[in-house]
Amino acid sequence: MFENIPVEVGLVHEGERVRKNDMQVELGGPSESEKFEIVRVLPMDQVTDGKIEIIGPDLSEMEPGAHYPIGILVEVAGTRIETDLEGVVERRVHEYANYIEGFMHLNQRYDIWIRLSKKSFKKGLTSFTLIGRVMHELFRNELPIIERVQITFITDWEKIHPLYAEAMATYEARDARARGLSDDDVDEFYGCALCQSFAPTHVCVITPQRYANCGAISWFDGRAAAGIDPKGPIFAIDKGECLDRENGEYTGINESAKKRSMGEVDRVYLYSAFGYPHTSCGCFEGIAFYIPEVDGFGIVHRGFRQVTVNGLAFSTMADSTAGGRQVEGFHGISIEYMRSSKFMHADGGYNRVVWMPSEIKERLKEYIPAEVYDAIATEKDAESVADLKTFLETHHHPVVKRWIKEEEPAEETTGAPVVFSAGDIPVTMGGFRVILKNAKITAEKVIILPVKPPVQKGR
Repeated sequence: MFENIPVEVGLVHEGERVRKNDMQVELGGPSESEKFEIVRVLPMDQVTDGKIEIIGPDLSEMEPGAHYPIGILVEVAGTRIETDLEGVVERRVHEYANYIEGFMHLNQRYDIWIRLSKKSFKKGLTSFTLIGRVMHELFRNELPIIERVQITFITDWEKIHPLYAEAMATYEARDARARGLSDDDVDEFYGCALCQSFAPTHVCVITPQRYANCGAISWFDGRAAAGIDPKGPIFAIDKGECLDRENGEYTGINESAKKRSMGEVDRVYLYSAFGYPHTSCGCFEGIAFYIPEVDGFGIVHRGFRQVTVNGLAFSTMADSTAGGRQVEGFHGISIEYMRSSKFMHADGGYNRVVWMPSEIKERLKEYIPAEVYDAIATEKDAESVADLKTFLETHHHPVVKRWIKEEEPAEETTGAPVVFSAGDIPVTMGGFRVILKNAKITAEKVIILPVKPPVQKGR
């Protein structure tokens, strides 16, 4: 199938990383504000099967080590394909691009990040035409409902700009469709294992009120994908019995997680970052991170280039959050999930969110309760935890009431896990001083007892 492609193509190359020192060129990613990939379903007579077009510099014309904007437009046609399947087909771009040796594709939609390795470039992978040929063959062979495919690669920023605006409008229209449906309205959820090559124990659980972490697959998309390819990477999950409505725990999800993670994950909470949080892959749009000093959550999205209020950048926290692990207090999420009434429901929702970049805060304005909107700090209001605490107090954020409650003396506390974290925690014992670096301690129960002075003899 790929005899004329100068590099290997196959599943074995999924999950390959191209590091900065090894890259020939970079496309999209954090350095470019506008990038996209989008699929459009068109009438048969408007699609020329196998046509591949390049608008802007080709790979061979790009300066080594430099970064460029990127737009990928995939136009498909078929007698049985409908516009409802655009998002499903679109997510396959990530999968198929990663089959190509030395061609790394991360994320989705408006967050795509691509690197071509020097090694593959030297082997002859010097044109988007070759990339397009691989994608064309895989689309036609893996998804039989597609009868015609034409692909356009855009690297000219002036051409990308108007198409980017159109793509964003399309994404929004798709997302809005699922917002009126609740998790209680359906009998099935859906799972997506497209990212298991990067995170072997991760499976996204997609419900009407919890979008895939990547932000690209809604419940409707999951239903459509499972319908056209029942044995594919997007599949149905029977809800089963609801074990915990507050946290969002279902027997069907637990059984699916255990099977798909080879036993590594056997419980999942859909609506909490504590206990058994949903696993994270690496393609998540944002991270909800716990800030123990104020008992609240910060939010940061992939496009935020500064250091967050806890002193860490998105990339640093992403390394700790990704990989298919359940990391309490670090939760990979999609932007669309932040529009849901179930967003971190068990943890307090927006009444527990204390900090987020101003760009995301403005973007989500109509979904953040009016009474808490002004009390959520941004990078313009607080650059440190100390600044944040002052801001929350002066703006009467609901989380402040939690501080007062926690300061009241108590003999025993139970309930949600208590998380303590610090840069370094010194422990002195047996004549040795042990320092726990970047420590985080999670406790199921905290018991506070008064320390009584020793009784002295003769008194």
